[in-house]
Amino acid sequence: MNLKERELLGILAAKYIWWKTPEEAMAMPQRIVAHVMNLGDYDDVQSLAAQLGDAALRDALNAAEIGQFNERSWIYWHYRLGLAHAGVIPPLPARRFV
Repeated sequence: MNLKERELLGILAAKYIWWKTPEEAMAMPQRIVAHVMNLGDYDDVQSLAAQLGDAALRDALNAAEIGQFNERSWIYWHYRLGLAHAGVIPPLPARRFV
């Protein structure tokens, strides 16, 4: 991750992961990306996509943890990133009880 990407993630971490310091949040950059993808306003999402690129967004989506995405964002990003086909979207991450 280059300096510009780290700076952007630090700014976004302060805004979207408010319960941690930006330094603590930076330990898990994919979590920052996922939170912005799920909750971000238009400008923040556009900045994130332009700076990191679609590959990083796909990685965050593929590594999503339970509860990181709501259904609407999950569906949007699968279509936006070319990971869905007409009517076929992977299920949201869910807890499994054994």
